[in-house]
Amino acid sequence: MAKKQKSPEDFWREYEEKTGEKVIERSLGQYVSGWDAFGSHTAQPLWGLIIVTSGGFRFHHFPQASWLSAFIRGPLDDPPQEKTIFIPHDKIVSAVVRKETAWYRTIFSPVTPRLLISYRDDNGAEKDLVFLSDPQADSIAGALAPKNS
Repeated sequence: MAKKQKSPEDFWREYEEKTGEKVIERSLGQYVSGWDAFGSHTAQPLWGLIIVTSGGFRFHHFPQASWLSAFIRGPLDDPPQEKTIFIPHDKIVSAVVRKETAWYRTIFSPVTPRLLISYRDDNGAEKDLVFLSDPQADSIAGALAPKNS
């Protein structure tokens, strides 16, 4: 029997109910660096949802286990786990998108925009998160920009 697919609207409604926060902007992206809990190197690229909510910034990686990765990993290894990042709005220092502007670099290889988020950790130290993002990264950065009082 086929598993019923969830509509995108249902997914986002359930996500808002689960987090208790309104989704403002969303995009697809790949985590590159900057979150201590993920370690310095990940075995595979961490693709996931880049989300701005009424509460702050979220990155949500949903693990995918193919038969090949299960074979390589072995039966005794732990299956892949979800990985998440949450940073409240008041901890975000800045959010910018860096795009390649040198025309000659764009000819020889695809250039993905980088979303750079500076934030303060629990000790007050400033840290940087880096993501590769789709073209919607500008709206993500705009929604994360600290509001002047």
